[in-house]
Amino acid sequence: VQLQASGGGLVQAGGSLRLSCAASGSAFDIKGMGWYRQAPGKQRELVATITSGGYINYADSVKGRFTISRDNGKNTVELQMNSLKSEDTGVYYCKIDRPFGLPGYWGQGTQVTVSS
Repeated sequence: VQLQASGGGLVQAGGSLRLSCAASGSAFDIKGMGWYRQAPGKQRELVATITSGGYINYADSVKGRFTISRDNGKNTVELQMNSLKSEDTGVYYCKIDRPFGLPGYWGQGTQVTVSS
């Protein structure tokens, strides 16, 4: 299974970016998809997740600014990021969660840099 993330870049504070992630490869079951980020010197943290049934969870720090969406048929997940802040800077990773406690899959990460 491969996860290909795209859409990162450099943006000024207050700007917007849209991240996309597409999953491909051998047949696999998806329980949910999501985005995580890791800032320099910090642990990786959850940004937003969405289950196959459409249940969405956001980190408190991004509520009202970020929107996650997915296309179950295409196995893609996107993250619309608005009103970006310098503290949103980091490497963003997409992830697939699998059912029955099976290990998930991580994408390679895409850099998001917000200049103040």
